[in-house]
Amino acid sequence: MTKTGVFYHEVLSQYTWSIIGQKLKNFPQLIKELSSNPNLVIYQIEPVTEELLLRIHTREHLSHIRHDINWECGIYGAGACVMAAEKVWKGEIRNAFLALSCCHHAHHDYAWGGCTVSGTGPMIAYMREQFGVRRFAIVDTDSHHGDGARELTIGDKDVLHVCFCSTDRVEDDETKIAVNVGWRTTDSEYLDKVRREFIPRAQEFKPDIIFHVLGHDTAQGDYGDRGLSWDFFAQLVEDVKECADRVCDGRYLVGLGGGSKYEIADYITPKIIEILTKF
Repeated sequence: MTKTGVFYHEVLSQYTWSIIGQKLKNFPQLIKELSSNPNLVIYQIEPVTEELLLRIHTREHLSHIRHDINWECGIYGAGACVMAAEKVWKGEIRNAFLALSCCHHAHHDYAWGGCTVSGTGPMIAYMREQFGVRRFAIVDTDSHHGDGARELTIGDKDVLHVCFCSTDRVEDDETKIAVNVGWRTTDSEYLDKVRREFIPRAQEFKPDIIFHVLGHDTAQGDYGDRGLSWDFFAQLVEDVKECADRVCDGRYLVGLGGGSKYEIADYITPKIIEILTKF
């Protein structure tokens, strides 16, 4: 199927969340406008199940974190990860845009930074159990290190995790990589690092699915500002999409990560979706 899935739920726009604020407040109108596009399929996210979360997190963590202001944000974000991976794998859609990709600071037994529960953890567990999918590549271009996702995947050499953050580190037989992009950088410098450090590794690794945590907190004016222009994100997605088209039949999931500026989310989302629909 040569269509792009868009995964959203109105609850994500109804509250002011910790850290990311009201970044999705204008998405109801955006989704309405997108609904007439014949190249898109709009999906309403279902929250991730408790049973699946317990495959990843301790019961104590879930009992505590469910009282967090970001609980609903987290379970819908994680639900989007699971749903999108299944739809892409079954061929109902070719690739997917997630209004929120959850949650790279969620560990096995605690979470921080506005995160509550993991999205990639349940996604990987579900896809392996239900469909036998083994190999996943996670590229994290949020401004902050995806420490939770790293903890949950360390030792699993069927997961390539490449995080563009503030340190350089190679571990787990070169399947877990951290790349220092610098506190201040440019669009071209950052893209060059993605082209050097992620794309060749993904080509060699040959994942079944590529999952992209796209934080726009790196953008000029957002809370993790590293100097990137607002137009940077569309080019980044284009590069990773081209990689996915070559190595895993286009199975590419990209979701918004950190960042609190709704102006940036509003600006980059239509451009990203336009790129995803080019086949």
